[in-house]
Amino acid sequence: MEFLNRLLGRDPDAVKANIEIYTWQTCPYCIRAKLLLWWKGASFTEYKIDGDEAARATMAERSSQRRSVPQIFINDSHVGGCDDLYALDSKGQLDPLLTQVAS
Repeated sequence: MEFLNRLLGRDPDAVKANIEIYTWQTCPYCIRAKLLLWWKGASFTEYKIDGDEAARATMAERSSQRRSVPQIFINDSHVGGCDDLYALDSKGQLDPLLTQVAS
């Protein structure tokens, strides 16, 4: 795997951020968001909230009442959903977030 990471230009050791993502198992946007994080070499905590209204309420409380999935948090800061994550990446702002150490 180390060879593959070097070949693809990924450095999983550089990712220090605490990443949390609320998902539904079959949600295509959730899958896309997780794929981008995986591509970056990031580990994350996934909360699968399929049918769990209490977990969805917790997610909404943390994300300014957003109830759609995915909802992504990096170092306890709400990033948004899949489109927001990809927008950060296209602007070159995601990698710096991923390398920040959680406080």
